[in-house]
Amino acid sequence: MSIRLRLTAWYSGILAVMLLALSAAIYGFVYFNTYGDLKDRLKVQSEQTKLLFSVDRYNGELKLGGVGPENSNLYTQIYTYGSKSLSQSTNMINFGLRFDYPAKDKIAKGFRNVVVDGNQFLIYEMPIELEHYNNNPVAVLQVAAYVNEQNKLLERLKNILLVGSFATLIAAFTFGLFLARKAMSPIGKVIEAANGIQTGNDLSSRIEYDGPPDEIGRLIETVNSMLGRMEGFYTELEDSYAAQRRFVSDASHELRTPLTTIRGNIDLLQKVWELEPGEGKMSEAEIRQLSMESVKDIADESKRMSRLVADMLSLARADTGRTFEIEPVALEPMMTEIARRASFLPRQAEWVTGDMSVLNGKYVVGNKDYLQQMLFIFIDNAFKYTPSGEVSLDTIFYQNQVGIRITDTGIGMDKDEVPYIFDRFYRADESRGITEGIGLGLSIAKWIIDEHGGSVEVVTRQGEGTTFVIWLPLLFAPPLE
Repeated sequence: MSIRLRLTAWYSGILAVMLLALSAAIYGFVYFNTYGDLKDRLKVQSEQTKLLFSVDRYNGELKLGGVGPENSNLYTQIYTYGSKSLSQSTNMINFGLRFDYPAKDKIAKGFRNVVVDGNQFLIYEMPIELEHYNNNPVAVLQVAAYVNEQNKLLERLKNILLVGSFATLIAAFTFGLFLARKAMSPIGKVIEAANGIQTGNDLSSRIEYDGPPDEIGRLIETVNSMLGRMEGFYTELEDSYAAQRRFVSDASHELRTPLTTIRGNIDLLQKVWELEPGEGKMSEAEIRQLSMESVKDIADESKRMSRLVADMLSLARADTGRTFEIEPVALEPMMTEIARRASFLPRQAEWVTGDMSVLNGKYVVGNKDYLQQMLFIFIDNAFKYTPSGEVSLDTIFYQNQVGIRITDTGIGMDKDEVPYIFDRFYRADESRGITEGIGLGLSIAKWIIDEHGGSVEVVTRQGEGTTFVIWLPLLFAPPLE
């Protein structure tokens, strides 16, 4: 059974009970008001008639003065057991009515309904007892009222209540089912949307609802919010899978070249070392020279693979959400050390550094080793892509941030390439095959910057050079002595 049918059945059942109780209350109210006054009149008439009985003081015989006051709406009958006489009111004589009377020992004081010639009467019956006869019943008094109209009224009322309640119940069930179906229709949309998502891949679908913000409205809002979050998670998962596939593809491509070089040199060494000196027109010195060149190539490619594996390990740690320990880092000694060590890197450009004393007393919260690694990545890239000219390092301040600026006069980049330079394994087309590298350095640097709550700004122009500004939040402290 569906929810709307169960709701309708419950509502209809409750309504049926309420209608039954209301109908019973109305019927009882009308019944007691209709018969209550009538029964009181019958009792009063009986008491008045009873007072007309007396005993003759001379011979002790029972005397009856009459049947009491005339009342055209009430019918009075008295049967005396001793004389077996029957006295009736005038209206009974005129209509030829006669009520059955009980035996002397079976008189029961109270009301009873009788039908005489198809006419319904309500009779109040009571025994007449006198002290002269030891309080034994000497007669039976019957006072009746014609109740055909009252019974018809009550019968009509009963039929009206029954038919009306039944019709109301049917109408309530019909309209209740309609309203329940209309109220529950949004849930059907929720089911359809869920089925659509289950059978398809479109997570962008939403449930349209223009009703009031009731429970169903809040349910649909919650479901739409859940679908939105699912779509976001699914999109992020797809992007993650795509990045992972691209990462594996690029890593495989980068590893294939050094492995091919290593295998080629190993095969060459194996063939050369199998030759005897002088065999194949190669002297021992030539074999030694060729072997040294092959070993050097193998060593260079091994170093390249080691750097690649180390960089991939750093990025893998970043992907797993691993962080590093942080503490206040003094900028002046760190930048002075970086400027000194950078001067020993392989380069063709001139190395120019700014005044680092302005960093005295300036601190950042971070990890010194990772900050140095990040800065050396930018400096090393500047040297690689600046075959002539100069590379400079200096600092600037803006509000509560320090900007570490690395500027070169190298080959630069096209502005369309800037959004992709921090992607893994990305290298500008102009630099592929010309400069050494695997395209992971800037990705690692960007991760380190993000972990320190900083940002990076890039200004470049093709053929004129590139400027990187790494912004880090400052932690102010007293100047160093």
